[in-house]
Amino acid sequence: MLIYFAQQMQQRVIPTAHYALRADGFLGLGNYEKFAGLKNYATVLTGHSFWAAMGRTLYFTIVSTALELSLGLIVAGLLNAKLRARWLFRAIVVIPWAIPTIVNAAMWKGIFNAQYGALNALLTQLGLIHEYQAWLGDPTTALNMVILADVWKTTPLVAFFLLAGLNSIPAELYDSAKIDRASWPRIFRSIVLPMLVPSISIVLVLRTVEAFKVFDIIYAMTRGGPVNGTQTVAYYAYMTAFSDQNFGLGSALSYIIVTVILVLTAVYLRLLRRSEMSLL
Repeated sequence: MLIYFAQQMQQRVIPTAHYALRADGFLGLGNYEKFAGLKNYATVLTGHSFWAAMGRTLYFTIVSTALELSLGLIVAGLLNAKLRARWLFRAIVVIPWAIPTIVNAAMWKGIFNAQYGALNALLTQLGLIHEYQAWLGDPTTALNMVILADVWKTTPLVAFFLLAGLNSIPAELYDSAKIDRASWPRIFRSIVLPMLVPSISIVLVLRTVEAFKVFDIIYAMTRGGPVNGTQTVAYYAYMTAFSDQNFGLGSALSYIIVTVILVLTAVYLRLLRRSEMSLL
């Protein structure tokens, strides 16, 4: 394990840190021999494109995580219900998460197609729209459609995390609540939600980190378009480094992303520790 970690540090982390402190230019043309200090970081942090991508990334992270947590809680409650075919329901629910992200993106890209997409056909048949819409042709709409595709895939994972939390709640608490004739909203507010705080905290940490560095579904569905309307920070770093061939700025962007993720993780872990102490 230590050998693997040392190899990764030598092959990936150290060279990337080296590029981030060197002058921008094409790799191998000699420009990287010029030390630039923190110039690349300053260029990134003062650029409009970075903050625009950051805004879209935060929007994607907040909306997708909130929807996945809300829907995941509902699905977890259904999975936890004492139904006769509960095992079949659980097997069906896991399918969206089991589908590879690239396949999921291609499927939703077809559903949103402006000419033959299933969504346009359905809404037209229901009389909700009178002509086919280019769902991925408008910057704002396209970002929301990508969020929808991500929510559909990831909600089952969130649901199973929360289901594990529901299964850990002692049955005696429910029995005591029934004896007191507590309503289901009060049981949820007073028993279920407090007991799910650790599971919810773990979900928030994992999903926030994953959503913040989202790349694959953006690449497969929209390539960051239209008009950079779905370009997140991770995709912006990719385009800067490998499309523009500016490895200095691309490396600086990568370290900025890592720093933000570490800060978010530290905040969540501190909140998790506080929530656990309040339950003791």
